[in-house]
Amino acid sequence: MQIARSIEDLRRLLKPAKQRTFVPTMGNLHAGHLELVKVAKQTLPDAMSVASIFVNRLQFAPHEDFDSYPRTFDNDCALLEAQGCDVVFAPQEKDLYPEPQVFKVHPPAELADILEGAFRPGFFVGVSTVVHKLFNCVQPDVAVFGKKDYQQLMVIQRMVQQMALPIQIVGVVTLRAEDGLALSSRNGYLSPAERARAVELSGALKAMVASVRNNLSGKVSGDASKVITQIEEQAMQSLRDKGWQPDYLVVRHRHDLSLVTQFSNAPLVALGAARLGSTRLIDNLEI
Repeated sequence: MQIARSIEDLRRLLKPAKQRTFVPTMGNLHAGHLELVKVAKQTLPDAMSVASIFVNRLQFAPHEDFDSYPRTFDNDCALLEAQGCDVVFAPQEKDLYPEPQVFKVHPPAELADILEGAFRPGFFVGVSTVVHKLFNCVQPDVAVFGKKDYQQLMVIQRMVQQMALPIQIVGVVTLRAEDGLALSSRNGYLSPAERARAVELSGALKAMVASVRNNLSGKVSGDASKVITQIEEQAMQSLRDKGWQPDYLVVRHRHDLSLVTQFSNAPLVALGAARLGSTRLIDNLEI
């Protein structure tokens, strides 16, 4: 495995490659990240596989954890090498942003200013901008993202479509711990007691899914707004009663995250974000 510290080094290493796969990360890797690398290699077995490690300041608000976000570069590289990754792109901030990044990618408000975007203003501008820039650096044929960041995956899929980028975006099902907790780098912030309770978020989503199935099953017409709102409010209250601070627990249409207003057979997804202690966790379950 080779490590590229600059865009120039990366392009030199990738020049012989006829095909490339790409997994962008912010480091502090866990089994979920390694699953993305595995899927990338399975999708294009003969391609050169690339993973990036870059903590992107643009997607952090001033009050968020940019400075304290765990940097575990040596361990990350060992994990990636064991997974068969060919190249790690690990630029310094001055390499990827040699001057202030005043040109930015602004996704549409109806997709980027809801849910995560409502609670983290500017987040998807930062994500879209860095991913577009990384795509330009790596020029992958395939890029792989986890479905845990459901809205992020959708934003990136739409960006690639709108910008006519010649990249296949692959979404990978969320990898979970044995108790059902979605794997996340931020799980490391949880105390042992909080970690034991963290599965309550996925439990709330499972209860929402069951309620949706019970209340919407077989109904193909009529107003669903009141039913959905009641399910969402019950889920929020259930987490509050357990000491969480939920930002949202919602049921949305899977294809565009729009509100569910009518009974139909359209695929849905339950999404949630909540804070346990000082740690903010997100998760989702497709219905």
